[in-house]
Amino acid sequence: MKSRSSFGWLELIIGILLILLGVFTIVKPGVALTGLVVVYGIVALIMGIADIVLYVRVERYTGFGPMVSLISGILSVMTAIMLLVYPNAGKWVLSLLFPIWFIAHCISRLSQLNTIRITAGNGMYYFTMVVNIIGVVLGFIMIINPLFSMLSVSYIVSIYLILLGVDSLAMAFSNMGSKM
Repeated sequence: MKSRSSFGWLELIIGILLILLGVFTIVKPGVALTGLVVVYGIVALIMGIADIVLYVRVERYTGFGPMVSLISGILSVMTAIMLLVYPNAGKWVLSLLFPIWFIAHCISRLSQLNTIRITAGNGMYYFTMVVNIIGVVLGFIMIINPLFSMLSVSYIVSIYLILLGVDSLAMAFSNMGSKM
């Protein structure tokens, strides 16, 4: 069995990239948000086409296709067109869905705290706990006040990306690999 060094190169690279992305988002929040909407539009288009192709292939071989796949594909293509043609509408939608993702991600990280304590120690445990509790609170604030969400989503994302980057850097320099 190959032993792993205690230095986490992947965590280091991820941490640096997250910090750089967070700084870029602070410097150019409008460009970052529009870019995110366009990426979501492209992904929705690809997924929609894949769903429609799946429907056609299954229908050709069996005589009937999964209607859910066809409906999902059509809705995904329509969503993609809306996001790509009207990115400002996509920003509004993103500002409404972002808090839900934010809360879900933070709860997921909080559920991993025991593993983090065992593998990375108490320092990482408390740091991860504090960062993600702050994330849950911010997520609920954004749900309660959607205008706050719309106006602050880029800044919250950038600060959170930087915090996640610092978290990854701390994991890279922790002794996580040596305890496994």
